[in-house]
Order: sequence, then C-alpha cells, then structure tokens
Amino acid sequence: MLKLYNTLSRKKEEFVPIKETVGFYSCGPTVYNYAHIGNLRAYICADILKRTLKYNNYKIKHVMNITDVGHLTDDADSGEDKIEKGAEREGKTVWEIADFYTKTFKDDMKKLNIQEPDVWCKATEHIKEMIDMIKKIETAGYTYSAGGNLYFDTSKFKHYSELARLKLDDLKEGARTEVDENKKHPRDFVLWFSLEGSKFGKSHTMKWESPWGTGYPGWHIECCAMSSKYLGNQFDIHSGGIDHIPVHHTNEIAQAETAMNVHPWVKLWFHNNFLIVKEGKMAKSAENFLKLGLLEKKGYRPLSYRYFCLGSHYRSELNFSWKALDNVENSYEKFKNKIIEIRNNKKGGTTDTSSHIKKFESAINDDLNTPVALAVTLDLMNDDKIAADSKYAAICKFDEVLGLNIGEMKENKIEASANIQKLLKDREQARKNKDWKLADELRDKIKKEGFEIEDTKTGPKLKKT
Repeated sequence: MLKLYNTLSRKKEEFVPIKETVGFYSCGPTVYNYAHIGNLRAYICADILKRTLKYNNYKIKHVMNITDVGHLTDDADSGEDKIEKGAEREGKTVWEIADFYTKTFKDDMKKLNIQEPDVWCKATEHIKEMIDMIKKIETAGYTYSAGGNLYFDTSKFKHYSELARLKLDDLKEGARTEVDENKKHPRDFVLWFSLEGSKFGKSHTMKWESPWGTGYPGWHIECCAMSSKYLGNQFDIHSGGIDHIPVHHTNEIAQAETAMNVHPWVKLWFHNNFLIVKEGKMAKSAENFLKLGLLEKKGYRPLSYRYFCLGSHYRSELNFSWKALDNVENSYEKFKNKIIEIRNNKKGGTTDTSSHIKKFESAINDDLNTPVALAVTLDLMNDDKIAADSKYAAICKFDEVLGLNIGEMKENKIEASANIQKLLKDREQARKNKDWKLADELRDKIKKEGFEIEDTKTGPKLKKT
C-alpha cells in the first residue's frame, strides 16, 4: 500500500488514483537563469515519486511546464518579468534566453538521471488555452479590470485558504514588494497583463492579442491551463517546492476550480522542503546560488548530489555544505565500488532477498522514505550470506526507484606507470608468500607515488590519493 503526504489534508493518505492512468503534473522551471541545486532537489524528489509509482505498477502520464513568459520577479505580481530581465542581463533576446536555459535545465536533468516527463509544455505555446480559461473565469463572475490588467477576485472563492491554511484577514501587501493599488484585496492576482495602461509591462517584448487588450498572461494561469489540457479537469498529483504553497499553488486552485467548477481540482499536493545553506534557503537572487555546473567544476559528480538528496526525506530541510558534500562524494564512491565488486563476484549463497525487498518496499511506500530505503540497500550490499548475483538483481530492482544508474557504474580508470604496476604485482606476490614486511614496504612505496591500495575480494585496486 502506497501512502503519500497530502499538503491539502496535512496527513499521509493511501494513494488511490482517480483513473487507471495517474495524472501527474510538476511545476517546471522559469527559464531565465541556470537552475540552482535547490531547484534541482525538487525535480529529484518528483522523480523519486514518479519512479515509486512505476515500481508499484501504476501507469502514469507526467506533464511538466516550461515557464518562458509571465513569471515576475515577485510571485505576487510585482517587479519585472524574469525572462525579460534575463535578456537585459545577458544582452540577448527573450527567445534566446528561454531556449538556452531550457536546454541547460534538460541537460541537468539528464546528468541527475531524472526521467523526462511524457509531455513538455511551454507557456508561450499555450496562450490560447490560457485565454480560454480566463474567459471561463470571467463568465463565472470572478474577475475585475483595473489599471489595464484583469484580476481574479479571491474574496469570491470560498476555498482560497485551504491549501496554505492562510489567515486571510492577516494578509497584507507591501511588506517586501511594491503595493499594487489596483487590487481590491491584497491577495488578488493578475490573470492578464495589458500593456496599455499597465505599469508592469509597457516595454514587454512577448505579447499577444486578447479580449482584455494586447499583453501577456499572469504566471498562475499558465499551469492551470496546461495541466488541464493534458490531464483533464481533475487529476491525481501536483508537485512543487513548499515555496509555491502560499501564492502560486493557492492561486492555481482558485482559477482552475472556478473555471471548471470542480472541487478538488487536484487530489494530492506533493511538496518538497528547501535546500538550506548557512545563509538560509537557496535562491537565485542570493549569494548562495549554486548551480550543478559549479559542483562539477569542483570535482563532484552529479549523481553524488542525487545520492546526497536521497539521504534526507523530501519533506525535511536538507542542509548543504561543502564538507557534507565531500562526505557524500566519498560515500558514493564506496557505494559505486561495492556495486562493481558485487557485480564481478561469483560467490554463492542463499538466493533469498525477500526480507530486504520487503523492507525496501515498506520504506518507499511510506511517503517515500528514501533514507531508510537507502539504508536497506546498503544492508543488502553488505550481507555476505546472499549470493552475489541474487544480491545484484535485487539492488538493480531498488535502483528503479533510487535512480543511481547502478547498471552503468564502471570502475575508475587509473593510469599508473609500468613501475607502479610492477610494485603492485610484487606486493601481491609478497602477500601470497606471507612476507608481510615486504608487502608493507611495497605498499608504502606505492603510496609515495600518489596511490593507495584497496584490497578487495576480486584483487587489489589502485586509488589516487
């Protein structure tokens, strides 16, 4: 039985899909800059969920958006469009910015072994769907025009506070952003920005004709229109980071349920917690913005970062430091070497891995408890009573969820001189002769040349010091 935590109910629930095929929507990136590793944690977590659903033999239709217009520098409708700002920063067109950062995001996904969605959908390719949905909201009587923009009137939507458990009377605008004097209520939000008369977008490059003037959509309408196009009026799962709960996802619900006259629009809301550095949660606007490419330049493997994320539950904060990543890099290297050792080992033993499989499935089906699932995997790897081939088969099955690409793991190629190779051979002969003193002397000589020796069941392995 798969149980998942639902942000909407604030409790774990048995997962029962609406239809035979699970409808799964993930809030994708706004492609104006590189994704930082905190962003990428969200997609790793969603990937673990997707893999767990597959492990449990569910059919899935997974949809992810690419936001290439309409997302302002503040989620609550103030500031500049992020794509426009990125274009100004780099001296490129908005289209070039969106294309470049879409590609880099997909490259990062590949490096982290994150499975691609069944459907990629760009906001700029779904303007018609957004306009059609806004018309339905307008017909339902939930909109008003002011200052050139079309707004959603949240006071008319009775379920507005449910997802975020908001205290609506306490909400105030302007604490960290400029006040939009056009709004009737602080929590109202823009459905359509009109360039004429709008202080938000007079020089906006991306623009389309609409019943409310030439302009562009608000960010929140995008996910509603695209998810509903591909998954229907109601679907099973919507994923994203916890930062989306109070504004973006709350506003999505208001629009979608109004336009389609359904409740609930999404059955289960899946949110991961922040990646934390010393200065606080990671953000692109802060000095703690770390991208995957920087980790690679410093010598860390992308799958080491995935391994790092697996060691913490998705609903817990994950504390990042270079020291922690050093430890994980070393742990991942040992993990990889052990996998290779098991794969190359022909040792027999019991073929029964059922107890480990049961523990693993219990962990992942308990709200994706990856720390326990990873611990079960390590226990199995170190259980010498189990035959190597049976052990390896079970671990590969576990990897359908963990996504560490175990089947592709290879030994590190160590380039050692003929002299080092001879010293290693002589040491092995000394060990066979039980000449431990000579073996130790040869080991020390090898160490002085910059190598350590790892004695494994399949023979000695050289490692760079």
